[in-house]
Amino acid sequence: MIEIEQTEQGTVLIRLSGRLDAAAAPQVLARLKDAVAEGRSRITVDLSEVSFVDSTGLGTLVSGLKAARKAEGDLRLVAPSLQAQRLLRLTTLDRVFVISDTPETAWVEGADGRR
Repeated sequence: MIEIEQTEQGTVLIRLSGRLDAAAAPQVLARLKDAVAEGRSRITVDLSEVSFVDSTGLGTLVSGLKAARKAEGDLRLVAPSLQAQRLLRLTTLDRVFVISDTPETAWVEGADGRR
């Protein structure tokens, strides 16, 4: 499931739940690219309710990050599960994404929120 909301900080918060895998990835990528196309390139993806991320799901997040950065924005991750954290570390993408504990801290000025 995908929920999208505009935050008071002027960012887009995308809350995902369930699995971020080959079945879900196309819909998630479409939502990420739609947000960027609408001029909303500061994107927060809340992974707190995502139980599993596979390589296709990870590729979707990277594609969203590239689209956001191309539009002079960024894509930040919130509360990935232990499985997602291991995958991010294994692929060294934990050094690429800003990862924070809550949506409220993802865009705190002066803090990169990295774990």
